[in-house]
Amino acid sequence: MAQISLEEGMHGQLADASYDKGQCSAPCHGLHGKRHSAVKSNSSVNEKRTIYIWDMDETLILLQSLLNGTYGGAFNGSKDIKRGFELGKCWATHILHVCDSFFFYEQIGDFSEPYLHCLSEYDDGRDLSCYDFTKDGLSHSYDDSNNRKLAYRYRVMAKRYAQGLDDLLDERTIKLWHDLYSSTDHYTDGWLSSARSLLACCRGNSPEDGAKNIDEAGRCIHVLVTSGALVPSLVKCLLFRLNDFIPSTNVYSSCDVGKLQCFSWIRDRFNNSNSQFCVIGNGLEECEAAEAMNWPFVEVDMQPTGNHRFPGLSIRTIKLHIEVAYGVPKSENDESSGSVSTHVM
Repeated sequence: MAQISLEEGMHGQLADASYDKGQCSAPCHGLHGKRHSAVKSNSSVNEKRTIYIWDMDETLILLQSLLNGTYGGAFNGSKDIKRGFELGKCWATHILHVCDSFFFYEQIGDFSEPYLHCLSEYDDGRDLSCYDFTKDGLSHSYDDSNNRKLAYRYRVMAKRYAQGLDDLLDERTIKLWHDLYSSTDHYTDGWLSSARSLLACCRGNSPEDGAKNIDEAGRCIHVLVTSGALVPSLVKCLLFRLNDFIPSTNVYSSCDVGKLQCFSWIRDRFNNSNSQFCVIGNGLEECEAAEAMNWPFVEVDMQPTGNHRFPGLSIRTIKLHIEVAYGVPKSENDESSGSVSTHVM
């Protein structure tokens, strides 16, 4: 498939919506919040369920920092900033192409739904195999008829997300995509592959094992909350190979509702006596939202010398943050009633 030229200003739409990413306050930057009450259960630690809530851009992936040069600039001349921009521009082209070709972006780009199944109540289950999406009269209203048409599109998008891009793209485009992923991973010293490895480590396996059809009753659940629009965020998950770990139902867009609202929905959806939550991101908004929820927050730092970046950030570091907030599992520390250090190197 031929690549589509970028329209001026598209970079900002495809990356996370911009907001002040100032440093978190001291209690939020590190291990903050009171310890949660101990779970009164005879369940073993292996049955504890952890919900990892991830930011996308400049956390699991790099895009905006490639386009604006902040990633390369942090290396004080040892990285070719122009090369980073070229890679970012190629990613933006691929994202736009997949959005428009397979995810109805030209038709629904002005709608800002926070998650894919938000209109499922309007979906009557109609067979869409012969449905003509170009002639159904979709408008910008929010009446029942229009919501049903949107719900049809969201159902198709969920199906295509589950299929993956290998079943959607032609052979030439797939090669361009794979080459771009490899080139970007090399330029960023393994940021992309290292992030995928950490997602796999949270589940206790390797990235090659995949994680499709994640069961909500499982011990590890990955959820994405991004300030970017929903459709480009779903496409970025596919292109950056995150869909094996994050199902479409676990992708939330906070661009209109804010991250605190998304976190509240996630808490209501997943919370039970055996659930614990941890937020990983690089922005002030998710930091403050995690603090408001009394959840641990791990701040990702792009600085080359930092440990909370990729490669560098480890499951051990994340677990230490979780232990400070929720307490050390009894099997790991028989003196669970003792105090837990709040300082992690």
